[in-house]
Amino acid sequence: MINMRPLLTILLLSLSASAQQPTAPEQKLSFDVASVRENKTGGPAQGGDKASSNIPLGPGNVYSPTHGVVSIKNYTLLSYITFAYRMTDAQLDAFRNAAPEWVTHDRFNIEARTDKPDVTKDDLRLMMRSLLAERFNLAVHAETREVRIFNLTLLKPVTLGPRLQPHPADTSCSSKLPPPSDPKLPPPPETTAAGFPITCGAILLLPGSSETHYIIGGRDITMPMIAAALTSWGALNRPVIDNTGIKGTVDFVLDFARPQPPDAPANEMDDNTSPSFQKALHDQLGLKLDPQKGPVSLIIFDHIDHLIEN
Repeated sequence: MINMRPLLTILLLSLSASAQQPTAPEQKLSFDVASVRENKTGGPAQGGDKASSNIPLGPGNVYSPTHGVVSIKNYTLLSYITFAYRMTDAQLDAFRNAAPEWVTHDRFNIEARTDKPDVTKDDLRLMMRSLLAERFNLAVHAETREVRIFNLTLLKPVTLGPRLQPHPADTSCSSKLPPPSDPKLPPPPETTAAGFPITCGAILLLPGSSETHYIIGGRDITMPMIAAALTSWGALNRPVIDNTGIKGTVDFVLDFARPQPPDAPANEMDDNTSPSFQKALHDQLGLKLDPQKGPVSLIIFDHIDHLIEN
């Protein structure tokens, strides 16, 4: 059984699952003080410094205010760009393929502060855009292109699956991460009695997941956000566009066997009891994927320079 805590952290920091597309901000926001340093210790898997961040870099709304302080260590520049522009998987793939290789491999530490008392996570994204433009001369633009997609629709009109429900309007839940628990006490529950995540605003890997199957869930999130997340979770290799017609926010849980590449060798640890990704999507959420072509907004790489030292 895998350790769930590290996986939860990785998911929160790296998941590219937002349906919101970048738009030109009405005002330019910048950090009041910022330091950017290259971290040459290598990635954590190669024995380098531990990657850490005091704000979740994922596309969801999960965010615990830090009094305007940002402290992120040993992340690739691509991770910072993904956070700043809230990229979907399709946007990330297009950008990665066009950007220089060092953007994916070279790692950096960022220490920054804003005096804005009510700074939000989206404010920090805009401030990160300004910082990347200043220190790396990063230039991008949004462009809509016709690509292969999956169209996400309901299996039956106005009928949701048993593990997909509208988020109750009278239910309050926090998008703040719970504080670390006292190691002497039992850890707080990660899910509600109904199996949904305690924390709202993000798609999370839930207890019970293993090396062979995943249980993911979200609470108080939009269908476009779920659609964008399905690309990576289902190993679909193309964007998923929401056309379910479901408005507002929803709660969901999806339990499925980890997708394997077509040419992957058989593994004695493979879980033959869990449903495939697409079957779970049908039976548990009442959703289906139809292959089509359609317009997708991409973040197009224009220019970048290596770090301009502080």
